[in-house]
Amino acid sequence: MYRVINRLLVIILAIIFLVPLVWAVITSFTPSSEVITRANPFFIKNPTFINYISAWDTIPFLQYYWNTLVIVLGILAVQMLTVTLAAYAFARLNFIGQSFIFIIFLVQIMIPPDILIFPNYSIMKELNLIDTKLAIMLPYWASSFGVFLLRQTFKQIPLELDEATRVDGCRWYQTLWYVYLPSAKPTYIAFGLISISTHWSNFMWPLIVTNTVESRPLTVGIAIFAQSFETGAQWGTVTAATVLVILPLLTAFFVFQRQFVESFMHSGLK
Repeated sequence: MYRVINRLLVIILAIIFLVPLVWAVITSFTPSSEVITRANPFFIKNPTFINYISAWDTIPFLQYYWNTLVIVLGILAVQMLTVTLAAYAFARLNFIGQSFIFIIFLVQIMIPPDILIFPNYSIMKELNLIDTKLAIMLPYWASSFGVFLLRQTFKQIPLELDEATRVDGCRWYQTLWYVYLPSAKPTYIAFGLISISTHWSNFMWPLIVTNTVESRPLTVGIAIFAQSFETGAQWGTVTAATVLVILPLLTAFFVFQRQFVESFMHSGLK
């Protein structure tokens, strides 16, 4: 009985979260003259691709896609290095204040990023990095959530494997490379998806720290584009642009869905 209720709740929540996405996709194929006047918001009388053509011709998508890819992959690459080293230290090394320092890392998870906008902006201004991709990336090169997630995975790896590698003459970085990284592959995939989706959709910090097309990511570019259509007459074009923004994320999630779920199961998170 409880299992049936849980499944029903999951289905209901899935439908609630799916409705806005379905509406956006349908509206993106709806002529602008019919977006407001159509009787059924989930039915298209005259489907068209003109909204996508208009959005692509109006917005410098190639530049925005390039900016976003550089930012997202730049953040992810450095995060993979920092969270791996920190997680290995917390999972396997013994040093003074280990537990206290790890608690400080966990506290950072509860700090809203918006609180740090002003100090981060001041630092970027002092470094003359305003309106650069590097300014967007720097505050996110460390991830307390990634350290916690990867530490949980590393602690589940038997210590006997460490001892076996030491007997074979491996140094700590070789043990990390040949033992820990392959064993934590699902966790890396899950963290990678979380990092990519978070920074792909990040809006407030890039909006504040960028001023030109050469540095703006997709989210800021789409927001500036949508401001010119506040009357609602061009919502078909706006939703088409939105679909183009979220399409890579949806594709990545469906491709790596199984690894994403398995990683949280292996890490002990519910």
